[in-house]
Amino acid sequence: MHALVTGAAGFIGSTLVDRLLADGHTVVGLDNFATGRATNLEHLAEHPSQVFTFVEADIVNADLDAILEEHKPEVVFHLAAQIDVRNSVADPQFDASVNVVGTVRLAEAARRAQVRKIVHTSSGGSIYGVPPQYPTPETVPADPASPYAAGKVAGEIYLNTFRHLYGLDCSHIAPANVYGPRQDPHGEAGVVAIFAQALLEGKPTKVFGDGSNTRDYVFVDDVVDAFVKASGNAGGGQRFNVGTGVETSDRQLHSSVAAAVGGPDDPEFFPPRLGDLKRSCLDIGLAAEVLGWRPQVGLDEGVRRTVEFFRHRHA
Repeated sequence: MHALVTGAAGFIGSTLVDRLLADGHTVVGLDNFATGRATNLEHLAEHPSQVFTFVEADIVNADLDAILEEHKPEVVFHLAAQIDVRNSVADPQFDASVNVVGTVRLAEAARRAQVRKIVHTSSGGSIYGVPPQYPTPETVPADPASPYAAGKVAGEIYLNTFRHLYGLDCSHIAPANVYGPRQDPHGEAGVVAIFAQALLEGKPTKVFGDGSNTRDYVFVDDVVDAFVKASGNAGGGQRFNVGTGVETSDRQLHSSVAAAVGGPDDPEFFPPRLGDLKRSCLDIGLAAEVLGWRPQVGLDEGVRRTVEFFRHRHA
């Protein structure tokens, strides 16, 4: 398979690039380094250009027709995005310019270049709002509570429309709370990385609320596996929740990270943040049924691998 990965320098995107290359595919990576890091791709310099090529470009204004015509990918994995929920609230127009218009621009170029399929990144952790059931299946209507979530749903709708109009196949991966090596400890969503780095540096850790808020934490390698499985012919037009189906409280998560670090398990508690969900957990049965996908890495093992990554980086 010849694949193009947008957002290739990001935490998930670079891990996907590694997986695709390990599986013997050829890959073109595209990123504008807005949040992605060149260091995530440095180890790929050893690959010959016919196996891995990197293009620095922004999906909002790049000549995507020229890029896709030159490289002729069979599958596009679309991970490039404005990923900060709070930034989307502060500047919804910019969020939409990237997550909606950028996605439409990519779809237009992909159909003209006769791409077989786009595997699109949605957001299982945000698009359902406060759902009526937990774990939450894909049959629950989307109820976005932020411009970021609205943009992800709009991307799904546009791509499904292109599928009906032009036959450009698509699937949507809706991850829960993804964590793992290369996650940005300075981002607003990477709480495992934030806890790990703070504890390794001997700095205090913060928990907002009383520690009872829950999330569904899924390891990055498992998420990447779902992307790869969705690149086949199954699941056209469908959204797949990708998580573990297990709720982990903020307090439980802190204990897991502290144990892996060998540091103190005594976070400071702060008032809850406005708009934070109390619970989030995904039903992953559809991905298991259609894609044959199931998570393989448990929380404690995933946290251990993440902590070791940050420990090595700080050494």
